[in-house]
Amino acid sequence: MKLYELTLILTPDLSEEEMALSQKKIQSLIQEEDGILTDSKNPLKRKLGYPIKNKEEAFLSTLNFNLAPEKLGGLEKKLRSENQILRYLILTKPRPKISPVEGKKMPVSPKILPSETYKDKKIVKPSKEKKVELKEIEKKLEEMLGE
Repeated sequence: MKLYELTLILTPDLSEEEMALSQKKIQSLIQEEDGILTDSKNPLKRKLGYPIKNKEEAFLSTLNFNLAPEKLGGLEKKLRSENQILRYLILTKPRPKISPVEGKKMPVSPKILPSETYKDKKIVKPSKEKKVELKEIEKKLEEMLGE
């Protein structure tokens, strides 16, 4: 059996009671073909992008079901014979893949390499420069200027 999605555009002329009967009839058509209904959404009235059979609005409904591929042709013939259905579309849905759940992995911390300890490091203090006296600076300036 394959998983299918049936999208229907139904005539807007139906009352709520007729809509419920129509929905049940479509579900029974699927079950007559040995289909298993998995999900259905209530029909919602929508404005159409363009008129279909002179209708500006329509009810939009979606059904998900499992059905053998050989029986799909019989279901389509039955859907075509329904007067309340303006259009329909049957899509094959891919089966959801079930993958095993992996446990959470703990983050691996990087290995801490032994480094030089604080005691082994030598602290180098900046050396203090000798203060130059003003007289020495004046001598050097005179030599440079050539006086």
